[in-house]
Amino acid sequence: MNKQDLLIEIGLEELPARFVTNSMNQFSEKITKWLSEKKIIFGEVEAFSTPRRLAVLIKDVAEAQEDIQVEAKGPSKKITVDKSGNWSKAAVGFSRGQGMTVEDIYFKEINGVEYAFVNKFIKGQKTLQLLPDLKNVITSLHFPKTMRWANQDLRYIRPIKWIVALFGTDIIPFSITNVKTNRITFGHRFLGKETEITNCNEYASLLLKEFVVVDPAKRKEMIRSQIEQIQMKNDWVILIDEDLLEEVNNLVEYPTALFGKFDDSFLNLPEEVLITSMKEHQRYFPVKSPDGKLLPYFITVRNGDQNHIDIVAKGNEKVLRARLADADFFYKEDQQLEISTALKKLEKVVYHENIGTMIDKTNRVRKLTSWLANQLEFSKTELQLVDRAAEICKFDLVTNMVNEFPELQGFMGEKYALQKGENADVAKAINEHYMPRNADDHTPQTHIGATLAIADKLDTIVSFFAIGVTPTGSQDPYALRRQAAGIIDTLLNQKWEIEIEELVATSLHFVKEDGILQGDITQVESQIIHFFKLRIKHLLQDRGIRYDLIEAVIGGTIGSIPSLIKRSDILEKEKDSLDFKENIEALSRVLNISQKQEKSGEVDSSLFENNFELELHEKIEKVKISLNAVKSEHEYYQLLVSLKPEINQYFDHTMVMAEDKKIRNNRLNQLNELAQLIITFANVNKIIVK
Repeated sequence: MNKQDLLIEIGLEELPARFVTNSMNQFSEKITKWLSEKKIIFGEVEAFSTPRRLAVLIKDVAEAQEDIQVEAKGPSKKITVDKSGNWSKAAVGFSRGQGMTVEDIYFKEINGVEYAFVNKFIKGQKTLQLLPDLKNVITSLHFPKTMRWANQDLRYIRPIKWIVALFGTDIIPFSITNVKTNRITFGHRFLGKETEITNCNEYASLLLKEFVVVDPAKRKEMIRSQIEQIQMKNDWVILIDEDLLEEVNNLVEYPTALFGKFDDSFLNLPEEVLITSMKEHQRYFPVKSPDGKLLPYFITVRNGDQNHIDIVAKGNEKVLRARLADADFFYKEDQQLEISTALKKLEKVVYHENIGTMIDKTNRVRKLTSWLANQLEFSKTELQLVDRAAEICKFDLVTNMVNEFPELQGFMGEKYALQKGENADVAKAINEHYMPRNADDHTPQTHIGATLAIADKLDTIVSFFAIGVTPTGSQDPYALRRQAAGIIDTLLNQKWEIEIEELVATSLHFVKEDGILQGDITQVESQIIHFFKLRIKHLLQDRGIRYDLIEAVIGGTIGSIPSLIKRSDILEKEKDSLDFKENIEALSRVLNISQKQEKSGEVDSSLFENNFELELHEKIEKVKISLNAVKSEHEYYQLLVSLKPEINQYFDHTMVMAEDKKIRNNRLNQLNELAQLIITFANVNKIIVK
């Protein structure tokens, strides 16, 4: 079968950089999925993207679908053949509907009944006849944000300007928003021109002549290499932030790296201010000396060639100078602001219309921090320090610097707190309580910062759940999932054994006191616990824990995070042991039968009718005593499975659901007592054993 290359390029107005890579990948995946569904054989797939285009080149695409042989099932033999052995109308209709005749019918037995079948040959259609359907693939792409333009009904990420659609040398005919497919593409907006593509394989090389590097990986490598050359030439250390590199890469079609300079006097500003101004606002790469000091230089990447590079550098210097001059002014103005004045201003800052002001939130966080610090048995000095940190943790939100650079919240709080004479641990906690700020950030390192971080994040989660604002699907505008993950990671890294249920209940109590709660407190608490279980589930999946073991450890109460992690690790390790199946089956029998009684009572040994009841009872009592002294989750597990012989003998010789109600309830109470010990470790009923 002959093969041709397939090229589809969507030309667009400039895409937001953060959407380019995902859009390219989605486009490639959808086209290859479409080809697979149409049973069209294809070879290597290459995806391309720039700010002005998304493209896919697929090599060796078959010129026709695969021919297929389909076995079609029809009515039973009783229906297709009459008593005289002649074909019935049903047989004629079935065969005709399949494009066959009754002569093609044969019979096969299924579950003791014979059915009519035919083998139907379906010849594959020509690929070129099917390819216009790619129009639907293009219009089906989904984006975080879309727009309409002119009088078009299509909502898309940006207006479509041109479409290249080629199969071999043939144009695939279709149109979208009055843009017809063609073989004409467009080069760099200022340096290139329109170009006719006659051979799909020439796509990348033709556009390179027009100052467009369509392969994002090659474009990124060009940027990295150019930055490294500047670095070596000047003996600098240039911090290549991978997220920033990805963004810059999606802002240019033909990259050229260059450097500029700013006034040395701006180095008096905190380093975080300078780096934020360069990276977040101007997309510049900061420059440091080999000994780690920030230098008055920056690296930027222009979308163009080397011509007039000095003018481009001066233009970037001018823009950065204005930005840093503003920062310098704000920084000096903030020196005059007292912390007490800032706290007064927080009284007028609305956190959320249904939750209250920022000072309301701070007061709740302060109470929750104090409670948590006492639970963790902080010293008197630490209690004083963590209380002060909680009291002033949000004061920098009303500073000019954070108003201009929101990314610096916490960083500036630490700086300003030290300048105002606050304790160093208090100042550090103000910064740390925002940690982890993102997936790549680390958790707070100090006890004071970690305590404050947990309290602040928990109050945020509980407050929003209390007013019915919860994450749905991909929508999480208040980053509650990230906040919950931060709490879990912080508890884990600090090795704090405090229980999630206790934390949530306490926070919810303070929220209720503030009059924020808008629903049933029990239902809201249940929703929050479920929310935390989902976050824990993701954490355990990342750790490689088997799915049923995850369901087991989160199947009961969460308890402490470090303990839960250890329990999941134990089950993951034990699952391959020879006696794991028998151990879990024994413990599961207890849980299964204990569920038949909702309320448990005291066990009365005088009601025992056999020695096996007594032996199990005595063993449970011994285990309970031993559990009080266990030092690890592994010891707890070993004590539970040590009950296996007594459990098995008990069930072999004891009818739990006895006719005598007293005896039945006593036996259920006994099993319920044991079930509570088991469920504390894991809901073993969720574990799949073979």
